[in-house]
Amino acid sequence: MFGPITLPFGAKMLFNTVKLKPGVTFDDVELAVGEICSVVKETYGGDKGGFLAGQVFKFSGFVSAEGSLSESRTADDHYAIVTYWRSFEDHEKSHADEVFHSKFAALAAMCSETKELGYDMLWQGTAKS
Repeated sequence: MFGPITLPFGAKMLFNTVKLKPGVTFDDVELAVGEICSVVKETYGGDKGGFLAGQVFKFSGFVSAEGSLSESRTADDHYAIVTYWRSFEDHEKSHADEVFHSKFAALAAMCSETKELGYDMLWQGTAKS
C-alpha cells in the first residue's frame, strides 16, 4: 500500500486538486479517499481497466522561490490525488462507472472544488547513484 511505484514510459498522468469545504479536515475525508483509492486499485487495476498507480499528497505550504516565476508566493490549502493510467479513455471509463462514482460522491460532498487535469508523459528518469 505504501511501496514505491514504477511507471511505463508513455503513461498518462491525471492530477486532481481537491479543496475541502471550510471546517472540513483531511481526517474527515481520509476514509472517503482511502475507499476511492482501494476501489480504483482493485476494480480498474492493470488489465481490468488501465489503472497503473497512484499517490495522494497534502500541500505543505511550501512555494519554491527558485522554481516559481509568479509574483504570488501563496497557494490555497489543498490535496492532490495523482493517478497514472494506460490511457485517458481508460480513466474516463472508470470514472463514469457507478462503482467509482458512488465512492467519489462521498468525497465530493466535502469539497468546495476539484479539478482533474490530464498530462502526457514526455520524459522520465532517475538519479544516478
